Amino acid sequence: MTPSQIDLPAEARSNLPPQDPFALFAAWFDAARASEPNDPEAMALATATPTGAPSLRMVLLKGYDANGFVFYTNAQSRKGREIAANPQAALLFHWKSLRRQIRIEGALQEVSAAEADAYFHSRSRLSQLGSAASDQSRPLAERQDYLTRVDELAERYPTGDVPRPPHWTGFRLTPEAIEFWLDRPGRLHDRRRFTRRVDGGWDSTLLYP
Repeated sequence: MTPSQIDLPAEARSNLPPQDPFALFAAWFDAARASEPNDPEAMALATATPTGAPSLRMVLLKGYDANGFVFYTNAQSRKGREIAANPQAALLFHWKSLRRQIRIEGALQEVSAAEADAYFHSRSRLSQLGSAASDQSRPLAERQDYLTRVDELAERYPTGDVPRPPHWTGFRLTPEAIEFWLDRPGRLHDRRRFTRRVDGGWDSTLLYP
């Protein structure tokens, strides 16, 4: 029996449209913000050492446009050191409530100091204190040591914003490839991969699931 002879639901026969990938991302992201119970902006960030040893963790998307996808972190953390040594990364969004995934690959660049300042000072005061007090990813003998640092900073800056540490910054991933995955009945999933051309436009193709 060929696939055309199988009695599939209509939605299983449709394809992901070959649209501008940023427009498609925006539509999916808006749907996720309306349906995901927790952190629709959560994304897995994969980095690697210059020798290719990978590492993976969850971060939060804090902005996106045609220039790329932005997240913030401590540049002295493990991921920050790996980005400095090998500024290539991959992102993965998985929205379980929608049964959708998006994979994004590309190069990373640090955001401007003005962008980092603006986002850092948009955070809650406790988040500012916690980030400024943290030696992220480094060994911590006792949790109280960290909490003591937070308290000391709170006493040093009793009101207003906490100064952004110079090593606390953001990165923008400029995509070279974006792949959309959509669950379909019987695991006959839809996949479409967009790849950036030299002229800045996009080519796309469907992929076998």
